[in-house]
Amino acid sequence: MKALLAQARAEVAMTLRRGESLLLALGIPVILLVFFSVVDILPTPAGTKRAVDFLAPGILALAVMSTGMVSLGIATAFERQYLVLKRLGSTPLGRPALLAAKTGAVVVVELVQVIALTAVALALGWRAHPSAATAVAAVIVATVAFSGLGLLMAGTLKAELTLAAANGLYLVLLLLGGMVVPLSRLPGGLRALARLLPAAALSDVLRQGLGGPSAYRGAWLVLVAWAVVAPVAAALTFRWE
Repeated sequence: MKALLAQARAEVAMTLRRGESLLLALGIPVILLVFFSVVDILPTPAGTKRAVDFLAPGILALAVMSTGMVSLGIATAFERQYLVLKRLGSTPLGRPALLAAKTGAVVVVELVQVIALTAVALALGWRAHPSAATAVAAVIVATVAFSGLGLLMAGTLKAELTLAAANGLYLVLLLLGGMVVPLSRLPGGLRALARLLPAAALSDVLRQGLGGPSAYRGAWLVLVAWAVVAPVAAALTFRWE
């Protein structure tokens, strides 16, 4: 347990020292939240009084995605390329404890993100009526799904390719995830595709849990399906070196 906690602390420290990780974890979400909340250029669903009411749950979803998928995936890919994973896996810490430490680090960073983004959203006038159980459950399930996607890329692709793929997928899911643009504004074909993606499912579930409008039925089913398929695929294909 001491080794696991020490590795988890090291993972958190390394994440916070990486400038690109901080930009993805806090910089971009905060900028998007503030900019689109104060500049009236985005369409919002009918019945939404303030842009921040629509944006806040979506930006929280974006933060979970950036940490669970992009930051974890890229960092793990370079650790695999430089044989760090191979060396750590052969120590008394062991591979299961190493994965547990990485998961714990993701949870700690996400907690910081949620606190910071919630504070910014409240300062911008967001008034949520949250169901804590629903929101926490959604974040947990989504963390499993996005971490699975990140590890799937990290364990099968070269580090440079993982870097490109993770950032490209981040942009696609940002645009199609209902985070800043309502799904109702997308063309029919793109809307149908978006509803099958974990980003849109998480955004919708968080909006339901935080007292906002639901975009479509079946969001929980999509999110849970990704939380099962992505980690299993990652486990079956992951290469440690």
